[in-house]
Amino acid sequence: MPLPFADLLDVTVIGLRAAQYLSASILLGLPAFMLYSRRSLEPTLPGWPRGLTAVAAAVLAITALGALVAQTAVMTGSVAEAMKPSTLMVMMTGTSLGPAFGVRAATAAVAVVILLTGKPSRRRWGLAALAGLVACASFAWTGHGAATEGVGQWWHAGADALHAVAAALWIGALTAFLILVLRAPGSDVRDQSLARALTGFAGLGSVAVGTLLVTGVVNTFFLVGPERLSQLVTTLWGQLLLLKLALFLAMLGLATVNRFRLTPALTASIGQVDHPTQQSALRLSLTVEFALGIGVLLIVAVMGTLMPPSAL
Repeated sequence: MPLPFADLLDVTVIGLRAAQYLSASILLGLPAFMLYSRRSLEPTLPGWPRGLTAVAAAVLAITALGALVAQTAVMTGSVAEAMKPSTLMVMMTGTSLGPAFGVRAATAAVAVVILLTGKPSRRRWGLAALAGLVACASFAWTGHGAATEGVGQWWHAGADALHAVAAALWIGALTAFLILVLRAPGSDVRDQSLARALTGFAGLGSVAVGTLLVTGVVNTFFLVGPERLSQLVTTLWGQLLLLKLALFLAMLGLATVNRFRLTPALTASIGQVDHPTQQSALRLSLTVEFALGIGVLLIVAVMGTLMPPSAL
C-alpha cells in the first residue's frame, strides 16, 4: 500500500535533511581535517579528500534545493504548487527558511568550483571549509532554533549554529579517519600517518565535544525548559532526544578509547607481530563510531519534523 501524500512528503523531507547534514559535515569537516592534519599525513598525503569533498558539496547543493521545494510543498499542500516560480519566490522573500536554503545551496555550489578549478592547496581547503561553515550555520535558520522569539532568539540561533558546526567537525573527521584506516592495511607509513592524525585531532575534538555539550544544554533549555522535563519521556520528540544523547555518549566513549588506548597501541605495534590485531581493533571502533554518528544525524532529521515540548 503506497504511503499517503503527507507521510510520503514527511519521509522525503527527513531524507533530504539527513543528506544535507551528512554532506555539510563532510564539506566542513574534511577540508578542516586537511588543514590541521596536513603535516601528519605527509609524506602519504592522500588525493581522495578533494573528490569526496566536491561530491559532498554537489550533493548538498542539490538536496538543499530539493528541500526548498519539499518544504514549500509541506506549507502549500501541493508539489505542483511548490514548483511554481511565484510560490518559490514567496518562500524566498517571505520566510527565513527560503533564504537559508538558498544560501546553503549557493555556498555549496561555490565550494564545488573552488575544489575542482585548481590544485588542492591550503588556501583552497580554507575556502572550502569556510563554505562548509556557512552551510552548517545556516541549519539554525531551517530548524527549531528559528522559531524562538524575543530576547532568546539570537542566543538560541547562535547555539544551534555552533552545535551544527561542532557536530560537522566531528563527523567530517570521522569520515577521514575511517577511510584512512580502511586504506592503511599493509602500510606502516600510512599507519604512522593515521596515528599522528588521530593524536592531532585530540585538541579540536575536545573543543567540539565541549561545544556540543554546552550548546546542547542551551538548545534543550529553549526547546524543553525546566518545567517540561517530564515530557522528554512522554513525547516522541523527547524520546528521540534521549536516544540521540545515548548515541552521543556511546560515540564519546569510543572516541575516548580510541585516543587513550587504541591509537597508542597501534603506534606501539607498528613493525610488531600484533600490528594487524591493533589495526583491526581501531578499524572496528572507528566504524562503529561513524555508524553511531550517522544514527545521530538521522535522529536529528526526524526531530526536525516534530514539535518540541515548548511548542505543544
